[in-house]
Amino acid sequence: MVLFQKPDNNRFRSFVYKYLRFQSSIYARVVYIIAILSFFLFIAYGTIFNSVYGEYLDTVIRQRGNDIGSIIESSLYYSMLKNDNTALQSTLDIINTISGVDQVNLYDYENELVYSSFFSDTLRHSDPDCISCHTDFGDMFPQKEKAYRIIDYKSACEMSENSDGHRQLLIRSPILNERSCYTASCHYHGPEEEVLGSLIIKVPLESLDTAVSKSSAEFFLLASLITFILVSILIFLTNRKIRRPLSAIISASEAVSKGDRNRRLEINPNLLDDMRMVSQAFNNMLDNLDAANKELENWSHQLEYKVQKKSEELSDIQNELIHIERIASLGKLSSSVAHELNNPLSSILTYTKLVSKKISRMELDAGLSAALEKHLKMIEMETKRCGEIVKGLMDFSRKGQEDFKNVPLHKVLKQTYELVEHRMKMANIHFYTDFDAQNDLVFCNENQIKQVCVALLVNASEAVSENGEILMRTSNPDKEYIKLDIVDNGVGISPEDIPHIFQPFFSAKQKASGIGLGLAIVHGIVQSHQGRVDVESEPGKGTTISVVLPLVKD
Repeated sequence: MVLFQKPDNNRFRSFVYKYLRFQSSIYARVVYIIAILSFFLFIAYGTIFNSVYGEYLDTVIRQRGNDIGSIIESSLYYSMLKNDNTALQSTLDIINTISGVDQVNLYDYENELVYSSFFSDTLRHSDPDCISCHTDFGDMFPQKEKAYRIIDYKSACEMSENSDGHRQLLIRSPILNERSCYTASCHYHGPEEEVLGSLIIKVPLESLDTAVSKSSAEFFLLASLITFILVSILIFLTNRKIRRPLSAIISASEAVSKGDRNRRLEINPNLLDDMRMVSQAFNNMLDNLDAANKELENWSHQLEYKVQKKSEELSDIQNELIHIERIASLGKLSSSVAHELNNPLSSILTYTKLVSKKISRMELDAGLSAALEKHLKMIEMETKRCGEIVKGLMDFSRKGQEDFKNVPLHKVLKQTYELVEHRMKMANIHFYTDFDAQNDLVFCNENQIKQVCVALLVNASEAVSENGEILMRTSNPDKEYIKLDIVDNGVGISPEDIPHIFQPFFSAKQKASGIGLGLAIVHGIVQSHQGRVDVESEPGKGTTISVVLPLVKD
């Protein structure tokens, strides 16, 4: 029993949950509103029917009573005028056989029954003598006007005992003393009398009530059918136009909340404007969310790529810093080595001179003496050149912390030429100079300017191939500046790389020999001298790097 009870409880709970969920939905509210409005519409139908049809029924009843009363009054008029009781009673008997009339009773001016179409031996009868139970009969109806009263089987009046349960129309018509009455020879009424009596007619309303009941039943059946059809149509339309689109929106929302970003609402041309707007807004929202998610994914991928690139750059920077430190250490070592080389070179130069003096004092063959002197001069010259090279290395390796001073730029350029000339010859590069500037006095740090020139010449030598050409020239673009051009016919620089060549660790060299710091250092040194660096290059044709420095004003 427990095993069969659980599903029932679950089924009941599921039913209650669905009912409560339906009751709290918009569609349920719409259905309730339609039901309430339909109920009030049905009540309005009944009220309008009762009001209109009731007035129409009263009009029909009065018209029917007037017609029957007029007929009966016309039938009895001649008999009453002649005071012919036999003819009057005969006419009443004939009238009693008519299906449209139940009774016709004639009363005198004191409301006492005079004639009646009622037979006393009728099994079912009513008492036509009204004053026997209605002492205020004279007050019940107006004296001089025709009056109507509807009675039924529930009425206290005994005249309804033979009504067979249907309603009856009671018509009381006063018999007025007309001129034809008081001037007739058979009448004894005087002209001063106004009311001679009254005529009470009972007209059955069974057929009319039956027709009314049938019409009412048909009307209410038709009203119920129309209301039902109207409610069904409204519920069908609201289900199709409201409930289904709302259910689709809810279903799509739940799907999106679960991660289905490809879900979209189908927009039919028959949708209501509000539903269409909501559906379009929902689809637009999903499109925007999808675009935003794709953009975020792209940004995420780009960020990952940039982080990876930056990590690689940082790794390269770390390696370059290690390399720079190694170069700095090598510079210190070469400086100390160059300093140590100065002593043996000085000794070689000194002993060369001593040997030359001794040979001059010795009595040797003239040819041999000349040859020995020539060799000694060569040793002296080469020793001095080694000393100059060592001196240049020592100067270049010193830190440029000295104060600025006025220096002829051509002097620095010549020293630089001597420093890199051997490198150019070893690389089989044609190295030229053209110092055409008239004014070359600049306020600078001599060692730093030399460093700039060496860096630019080294870059140029790495850009050209064997038998390439490098030109170092000067000119005065105006009276305030001197311009140094380093021109090569190497591979050149691509236009997209030119804006970045002065950035640290950027290198446009095809070979991996550069560390990407040379031009950045050059740019910093030139800026510290209030100058600028310009670059003109065309891939495959060469590069011209210009250093413009201000001249010392007179």
